Amino acid sequence: MKNKIILLLTVFTTLLQFGCTTLEEEVLDESLTGGATSGAVADGSIAPAYAVLPGLFLHTSYFTLQEISTDEAILPYRGGTDWGDNGIFIDMHRHTYSSSHIRIKDTWGSITQGISRSVTAINALSPLAASNPAAKLYLAEAKGLRAYYSMLSLDLFGLIFVKENPAEISTVLRGSESVDYIKNEFLSIENEVSKTSGPGRITQGAVWGLLSRLHLNAAVYRNPYASTFDFKSEDMDKVILYTSKIIESGQYNLSSEYFEIFDDENHTNKELIFAVDQRAELNGHNRLAYFSLSGDRFPLPAFVKANGTDGPAITSDFYQTWVVAYGSKDPATMDPRFSKKNLIIPADSCVTAANFEIDRGIIRGQQYGLLTTANGQPFARCADGIGYKIGKLRNITRADKTKLVNHTEKIDFTAEGSGYSSGYRVLKYEFSKKSDNGRNRGDADIVILRLADVYMMRAEAKLRKSNDAGGALADVNLVRASRTARIVPPALTSMKLDLLYSERGFEFYWEMLRRTDMIRFGKYEGTWTEKTDGNVQKRLFPIPQSAIDGASDKPGYLVQNAGY
Repeated sequence: MKNKIILLLTVFTTLLQFGCTTLEEEVLDESLTGGATSGAVADGSIAPAYAVLPGLFLHTSYFTLQEISTDEAILPYRGGTDWGDNGIFIDMHRHTYSSSHIRIKDTWGSITQGISRSVTAINALSPLAASNPAAKLYLAEAKGLRAYYSMLSLDLFGLIFVKENPAEISTVLRGSESVDYIKNEFLSIENEVSKTSGPGRITQGAVWGLLSRLHLNAAVYRNPYASTFDFKSEDMDKVILYTSKIIESGQYNLSSEYFEIFDDENHTNKELIFAVDQRAELNGHNRLAYFSLSGDRFPLPAFVKANGTDGPAITSDFYQTWVVAYGSKDPATMDPRFSKKNLIIPADSCVTAANFEIDRGIIRGQQYGLLTTANGQPFARCADGIGYKIGKLRNITRADKTKLVNHTEKIDFTAEGSGYSSGYRVLKYEFSKKSDNGRNRGDADIVILRLADVYMMRAEAKLRKSNDAGGALADVNLVRASRTARIVPPALTSMKLDLLYSERGFEFYWEMLRRTDMIRFGKYEGTWTEKTDGNVQKRLFPIPQSAIDGASDKPGYLVQNAGY
């Protein structure tokens, strides 16, 4: 059964990413049902609903909305030309985006397509569920996926679409009605999904975790423009209930090596609860590794075309939160989540391919690595003809080949702050050993929900419900103390909401949670780097104008969010 899903996901993800697909809600018949057995129908119906996830989690879609809109990530015109893209990443960071923003439109399209495919799967599987155990399980997963896609829509756009039949016109819900609908959808499958089918599918642990996330953010979802969010006691009780169920299930463990959570082989990592399945036999298009790295960083001796792209970097504002936390101590020596040093210079200035491994985490300063003999030519070899020369990296792929790749803290939209080396970079997900062109074949599952977040959500709920600082502190310190593979960060001695917010930044940077966290903690209207806009209406993104135009024959059906 599992192999069938893997095969079908390969087909549908390939079609989604490289074929001509339509995002119109009414084109929904995408299952493999014609003339097949009930088992094949079941397998073929669920696969398209899952196959939306890899495209949604590409580096330029959901990541852009959740990270580049925040104080964590910034993407300027590199060298005045690269990553210009008509200013879309600048607009995202400055909160000057409009209803025609292409990345907002793309993300909206993926989410609505996910909902549509889930509805199609539900309709195909419902008649089979009574007599086919696989169909019954997949039906529950399809409902879970519909609820998850709906929660993303609510979080980003403040509304959801509800319908039970592909031929129906969806009902649009907002506010409390949306929260209640999603909650009831998850509760309806709580005991119907598998407990053990792995992080790439909707499981009971995933349902509990997503319910926790829903209740934690319910105050925002009910009234997104509120001056003060009303975190209801009953919502916090539910967060504590569901997070405790996950913890007490004993199915998940915190990883002793932080960066193993994001390794190529992370599918079996016990910290993962729900993730985008990216194993090579499926689709292997995780591009999050190459996105931030220097274009003159070549992580794989076997592939001269596998390099970075000088994309986003962390802002100085976010870097300074680490500095504030650790004072005179370098965070790299205090916290295993900050970085992992793999390339020691000059001890390994001549290394074999098998022993070559680039650094992970937040990457600063002068960079060392494989030296190219010329742009696009093989890497320089050592005198023994076996090893590879390691030295200071220069902008060999750029016009001025004499400049060193020296990542500086300063990064902004000025000429100085937009250079190819500007900004500290992030390599959280391992650069895949199969990435022959630097853009594709990433094997690491993209994390949607993991156990550390479960503890952090429970800690936050304890603080918001009854100011249980002791209980919250215990949960946060348990996560910190679990990272024992290299260095263990010192235990915190107190806990309050601002400290928890900082801790979430240290634990979950680059994991597409930042915007949601900033809004919930009242930080999204702040000032950072090049962003000064304080309009609360920017907490929601605009509904793409193309979607509103498409519904123009139904007056009042799709109303633009306030402020756009």
